[in-house]
Amino acid sequence: MATPSSYRIDSASRVIKASPNAIYQAFMNPVSLRSWLPPKGMSAHMDVFEPHEGGTYRMTLTYETDHPTPGKTSDNTDVTEGKFLELVPDTKIVCSGKFDSEDPAFSGEMSQTWYLEAVPAGTKVTIVCEHVPEGIRKEDHDTGLNSTLENLAEFIEK
Repeated sequence: MATPSSYRIDSASRVIKASPNAIYQAFMNPVSLRSWLPPKGMSAHMDVFEPHEGGTYRMTLTYETDHPTPGKTSDNTDVTEGKFLELVPDTKIVCSGKFDSEDPAFSGEMSQTWYLEAVPAGTKVTIVCEHVPEGIRKEDHDTGLNSTLENLAEFIEK
């Protein structure tokens, strides 16, 4: 039976001065994605990237700076793999992911939905993460999600 913490939902949103199409394309391009997706202090490597419904991905995030807690996969890495569940161009991206970790606090599958909503100032981007593993502290996840949105804004508003 699942514990209540396995049903945790974290979310963040930000208005970005770009069209929904520009943001969607930044997500669908692995070179672009790895430049803005990792929170500050991390870098990404896309090991597998098949951006179509049913396609898979495998990403390695590496901590570039000293981090107070170890990574989920090794001391300085988080490896996650998953599937693209739904891709609605310029509107929504839904993917699932699991961390490569021996720690049960990071087990289970988390879903992540990106909503892209056109607004007068650009696009409101909202990330909703469901079934967040209990090993991820809410404060850390909120910081990471907001950092990713800030990186996306910096990447696309150039």
